[in-house]
Amino acid sequence: MNFPASGLYAITQTGNKSGDIIINEVAAAIKGGAVIVQYRDKNPLDAPFLARELVKICHQHNVPLLINDDIELAALVGADGVHLGREDGAVTQARKLLGEDAIIGVSCYNFVEQAVAAQTQGATYAAFGRFFPSSSKPLAAPARIETLRQAKRVLTIPIVAIGGILPDNGAQLLAAGADLLAVIGGVFDHQPEQSARAYKALFSR
Repeated sequence: MNFPASGLYAITQTGNKSGDIIINEVAAAIKGGAVIVQYRDKNPLDAPFLARELVKICHQHNVPLLINDDIELAALVGADGVHLGREDGAVTQARKLLGEDAIIGVSCYNFVEQAVAAQTQGATYAAFGRFFPSSSKPLAAPARIETLRQAKRVLTIPIVAIGGILPDNGAQLLAAGADLLAVIGGVFDHQPEQSARAYKALFSR
């Protein structure tokens, strides 16, 4: 499945939620306009089961499902790819295990050089952030909006912005060069379908 050129990138919110709730929320976010979903779960009870269910629901709507941090889990459940952080393995390793068509995203924080290196290694997209205070990643180092402008000048792969993004601050990130906005709480803190629609509207301006 191809990586979308732009749109809302929804990341699961799993804390204190049952598998059924997570699945229903993801379905609602897709209905509202999410174009890609990442399964992120720092304390999974049964990650293979939930990941497989999310693959099913995403594929019913022709939306790619990525796995956060875990190349082996992505391979096991037939996900469309993986998102790699600082300690999650190399792009080349993920490509070898998941295949040439897999979507492989890389966290580049506030470092354009890291994104250029990831692109050279075959990454599908580069993610920067956090741009605003974030309850999901309260300790993450801040990124500058200027980094998006610099990245846009030198990258040919899509750029994802993450971190505290809301419908009322997302437009400035898109204007600076972000192609997709990755969101957890802004979508899943309340009514995911309506929340996703509010983000979707940013892309049609």
